[in-house]
Amino acid sequence: MAAEGGGKENELKTQFTTREGTYKLLSLSEYSRPNRVPYNAQGCHPVRVSFINVSGEKDGSGDRICFNVGRELYFYPYKGVRKAADLTKPVDKRVYKGTLPTCHDFNQLTCTSDSVSLLVGFSAGQVQLIDPIKKETSKLFNEERLIDKSRVTCIKWVPGTENMFLVSHASGQMYMYNEEHPCGTTAPHYQLLKQGEGFSVWTCKSKSTRNPIFRWVIGDGALNEFSFSPDNKHIACVSQDGFLRVIDFDQMELKGMMKSYFGGLLCICWSPDGKLVAVGGEDDLVTVWSFAEKRVVARGHGHKSWVSVVAFDPFTTMVVEGEAGDFSGSDDEGDDSQTSRNNPGSNPGSNPGSMRERANSSHSRASICNADTSNVTTYRFGSVGQDTQLCIWDLTEDVLYPQQPLTRARTHTNLTNSLPLPSGSATMPRCNSLPHNAVHSTGSAPNAKEKSLTDGSIASGITSKFATLTLGDRRDKHEKHEHKRNYSLSSKSSDKLNSISKGHNAHSKMLEDYARLGTPCCPKLDEVPLLEPLVCKKIAQERLTALVFREDCIVTGCQEGFVCTWARPGKVVGVCNGLSQTSSTHSTGGTVV
Repeated sequence: MAAEGGGKENELKTQFTTREGTYKLLSLSEYSRPNRVPYNAQGCHPVRVSFINVSGEKDGSGDRICFNVGRELYFYPYKGVRKAADLTKPVDKRVYKGTLPTCHDFNQLTCTSDSVSLLVGFSAGQVQLIDPIKKETSKLFNEERLIDKSRVTCIKWVPGTENMFLVSHASGQMYMYNEEHPCGTTAPHYQLLKQGEGFSVWTCKSKSTRNPIFRWVIGDGALNEFSFSPDNKHIACVSQDGFLRVIDFDQMELKGMMKSYFGGLLCICWSPDGKLVAVGGEDDLVTVWSFAEKRVVARGHGHKSWVSVVAFDPFTTMVVEGEAGDFSGSDDEGDDSQTSRNNPGSNPGSNPGSMRERANSSHSRASICNADTSNVTTYRFGSVGQDTQLCIWDLTEDVLYPQQPLTRARTHTNLTNSLPLPSGSATMPRCNSLPHNAVHSTGSAPNAKEKSLTDGSIASGITSKFATLTLGDRRDKHEKHEHKRNYSLSSKSSDKLNSISKGHNAHSKMLEDYARLGTPCCPKLDEVPLLEPLVCKKIAQERLTALVFREDCIVTGCQEGFVCTWARPGKVVGVCNGLSQTSSTHSTGGTVV
């Protein structure tokens, strides 16, 4: 879906500039189909990108990349900013018939130079476990589609485990599997284990241990994506009903929720320190929610269509000397969270709080964070959408802590020391946010003139920039075409769902209450800071569906089947100096900043 308009608006950008320097597109580091045949993106599932390092070396020599295009799945060595691998010689290539790959995930814990475990989800509901290095297919789960017949929307290994993984479906259900257990020859029957606001957890009734071990029913409509927190304790889910839900994974308790401005939420990402959650979706906005304060702290507007991916950049997060305020996680977590859990495959119903064995601290994905993360003052994150645009955002402490006075002198350091600041820029400028009334909500009330100017700025911004944000029309249309959950269960299991109808009815009433604007769950536009993107560039001809921040580059993927590498400032000097000046093979524009 190309952006409307002509002239420079339709030109593909091959570089963009931020405060730390210029990012450049490396056309010779581009991955795509080897034959580069014309690709019809209509009706196909998003192109997704997964990375794994099989050697453990930080120089990138052991990096591997996997991406899906249509019915095909490719596995290549990834050379970063140096040059793409020989596209005619993939390590592994698979072409599927009757179903299409929709998502995939590597097991970071068990990978070696000789073997990797890659999970692949499909449009018909099946899940495949393959080893692309050995070119083997290990197992196939839900082969007969007895567990769920709907599309797999997201698939992830449970952090810190060697054989447990989660699979979410368009039915609104999520299943926990153990790769060592079979799936059975009949449709599973379930019994209720635990229920919370907007979700319920069920165990599989069976004389012998079989998959799935647990079944989660979350929200209404498709469960579009889920993500584990950096400390592996919580899981955040976004659904087609427009809700973000953050759940304690082991205790199965709801810790917080948020509602989109309208429409469904499609993507989610945790900040590297686990304090913020960014989401995007059909309201064309990027929303940042505070896990500690359980509130929306900012909304970003820059996209002209649905936001498909949002991701934090851990390599450009800035810190300041001195305290920035208490922004810790949940305050009700005891020391028992660090103790080992029982194996859920052994007796899944014996302990409701035991979902898995806790990940060893050495395998924590929060290795980038430490006790000093309370001093974070600038978060960098990015988003891509169906409008073919890449947006880069900065969220600073003047937005997160509007009541605190700004410190005059700051000494900023990079967490990874990988991206030096430009010369002469010792202080990071303020966040590029639009005027808002949020800061007045807790302080003294503004006078009439200030309020008029502020409201006028917001109104004009909404009128001129929110071309797709006609609230009444879009909400009515969404209600008329509300997504229905497609249960792939037996009639007996469906009857059991009626046993908790009372709880669901109460939850439905709560959803209706939250759906009204102006609530803490869904504040009005003028009640929170409205951010403008630091960078907003059209970088593809088809909708963008992948965004990954790496130490030396940014990787994007579009529905046309191109996976592109954008070198960070200073990362290509003396390596491939001329590459960044070459336009992409499918680019129609020049080099525009």
